[in-house]
Amino acid sequence: MKAADEQQLILRVREGDHEAFRLLVERYMKYAYNIAYGFVGDHDDAEDVAQESFVKVYEAIKSFRGDSAFNTWLYRIVTNLSLNRVRQKKISITNMSIIENSATHTGDFFKVHQAEETREIIEKALHELPTLQRAVVILRHINGLSTRQVGEILRCSEGTVKTHLHRGILKMRTKVDFLKDEVV
Repeated sequence: MKAADEQQLILRVREGDHEAFRLLVERYMKYAYNIAYGFVGDHDDAEDVAQESFVKVYEAIKSFRGDSAFNTWLYRIVTNLSLNRVRQKKISITNMSIIENSATHTGDFFKVHQAEETREIIEKALHELPTLQRAVVILRHINGLSTRQVGEILRCSEGTVKTHLHRGILKMRTKVDFLKDEVV
């Protein structure tokens, strides 16, 4: 969708056009779900967060100034709600399916088991990071956003994002090395 078309859709939603809102939800629901799942690691919770995010979008669409792209604004909403959900439920983060998928396609049980252990170790290390560091690592490395985009979403400078990213990765490396030594 072109930026101009998206702006028209947003204007229509502001005017109370339910069909325009449905189109906006249709366009971004999977996007919102994927962001939420990266934080909460549970299908049902991710669906709840994504749906709750669109309720917030609907309620606050008139306050959207357009200083950033709509998807950045939505990302911020989903991220904030996801972090709240994680804090409330102490949910384990499990969006490490890349490791699982690479091993499960080989059919080799040992590799699958090893990949599962590695995923669990990484998941544990990620979960133990402070909330802001965890958010930065997830947004940058799991969701693939730039440091600038992460800064916009979390409302902090690019330098702050880089600092949290660096510290988070160092803590994760230390924790992963420690946990791997325990497993062996």
